[in-house]
Amino acid sequence: MLESRRHRPPDGGYGWVVVLSAFWVMGLTAAVLKNFGLFFLDIQAHFNILTSTTSWITSCTIAMFHLGAPVASALLLQFSQRVVVIIGGFLCASGMFLASLDLSLPCLYLTMGILQGTGISFSWVAANSMVSHYFVRWRPIAYAISSSGECVFAIIFGPFFQWLIETYGWQGALLIIAALQLNICVCGALMRPLGSIQSTVDQGPASPALLLPKRSRTFQCSLLKKPELLLYIVFAILAAAGIFIPPVFLVPFANSLGLHNYWPASILSLVALADLMGRLICGWVANMRLLRNLQLLTVVVSLLGFVLMLLPISQKHLGCVLALCFVYGSLFGCVVAIHVTSIVDIVNLEGFDSGLGLFMLFRSVGGCVGPPLAGFLVDQTGDYRAAFYLSGLCLISSAFFVILVDYLVQKREANNTEADSDFRFTQDRTNEVRH
Repeated sequence: MLESRRHRPPDGGYGWVVVLSAFWVMGLTAAVLKNFGLFFLDIQAHFNILTSTTSWITSCTIAMFHLGAPVASALLLQFSQRVVVIIGGFLCASGMFLASLDLSLPCLYLTMGILQGTGISFSWVAANSMVSHYFVRWRPIAYAISSSGECVFAIIFGPFFQWLIETYGWQGALLIIAALQLNICVCGALMRPLGSIQSTVDQGPASPALLLPKRSRTFQCSLLKKPELLLYIVFAILAAAGIFIPPVFLVPFANSLGLHNYWPASILSLVALADLMGRLICGWVANMRLLRNLQLLTVVVSLLGFVLMLLPISQKHLGCVLALCFVYGSLFGCVVAIHVTSIVDIVNLEGFDSGLGLFMLFRSVGGCVGPPLAGFLVDQTGDYRAAFYLSGLCLISSAFFVILVDYLVQKREANNTEADSDFRFTQDRTNEVRH
């Protein structure tokens, strides 16, 4: 009985404490990044710079969020998720604290961009890794719950950050956010590393947290030889270019429609609420196995692209803008709920840590290029609608590559099934001959 269980993650127990900790980590990292748009106009006015120049602050954060992923994966293979989350929390808090000192624009690129982005990367990757290793049967819903921390905190952070900016200025707001992000270190301390069974002889009953094979301590660059992963990386680049544009330009777009005061922050909260619903519903649907993860991802990414291209068209009707923002948030949540867990379908659980690192590394290209390119189009056209058209086009294009990935994965599984059948047939014939 023990031997049959040793390769199974716990799928519960202390895993739910890990999910709760990851929930807070997502909220104190990704939700903060999602609300960077609230600081956009204040920073632009403070330094008297162009839209494209201001957007490079967010682009640096997004780029380091992705570029730091392979480093985070390598560190957690050598140490543990707990250590990497704590390091990430310290980097996040340090970046925001130094940014609050208002030293210069280049310093904002370094602090709010590079330090904050690296800290988010370390904490985010390690938290996702821990959740994925603790669950199998309930992995989609566990990841949906943990990632929903980004939405819950974003709902709160929208009006809260706006109040902080109005009360203490954008510099004072960053200082308070730095203090909040120190709590990431506390969340990391709660993430108990999984053990491994070295021997099943004379050990007696074992804790579910120990029923796992020993993890590889080598970062697997060889995964890039898999055509499925390469195509999924192309999807990641295009999707990232589209996904990271709306959070940067949604607030300026709302201001261009004549919505001021708390309206832009309220729209961000609405999007975050819809995002939360989308993640939980999509996680539940994925757990029901009605569609393969990659099939479901294709559908929601395509719909997300179409909605973002429709959003600028409805700019004269506030009700339509709010409705489309709600749909955008729901579909965004659906994409986030399954695009990371789909990596397991491509490289299996043993290669997940390395696969996630590679996925995030190459996705940085899209995340880094998307917002500045959209900012350039806005500067040239004088219209924020251009940013949303670009975003939708990138997302629709990315869906084509998910279709190819799903085809290759299904073909590989069919070949493996056929090989297993041939092996069993050969074994049966051999046994017949012996008898």
